[in-house]
Amino acid sequence: MAKDEGKKDEAKTETPAAPAAAAQQGVNIQLVPAGQSDQPVLANFTTVHPASGVAIVDFGFIDPASLNALSQLARSGKKIPERMQGRLGARIALPYDALAGLHQQIGRLLQAAAKAKKAQ
Repeated sequence: MAKDEGKKDEAKTETPAAPAAAAQQGVNIQLVPAGQSDQPVLANFTTVHPASGVAIVDFGFIDPASLNALSQLARSGKKIPERMQGRLGARIALPYDALAGLHQQIGRLLQAAAKAKKAQ
């Protein structure tokens, strides 16, 4: 994948909670890559941990073959390991208002995906 140093990612976000009298407005935000941040990281596992004023979101990757083997052990009634290793891809600290915004964005994305699937 070629790296485009001048590339900017645009995302529409909603402004943080404002007084009830103010109308909610959208703002176009341009995110400029820093280092390798524009390279996608594949994650098939996530965890969320509460911290002081923020939520820590870990994105990780577990080898699919290991997940299949674990599933087979569980189905056969055999003892499954207490611990399994994966690779941490990214750890993000999100203030709770940003986490709420992410929740809304993911909800809209899943609704759009469900509509598209029904239309097929």
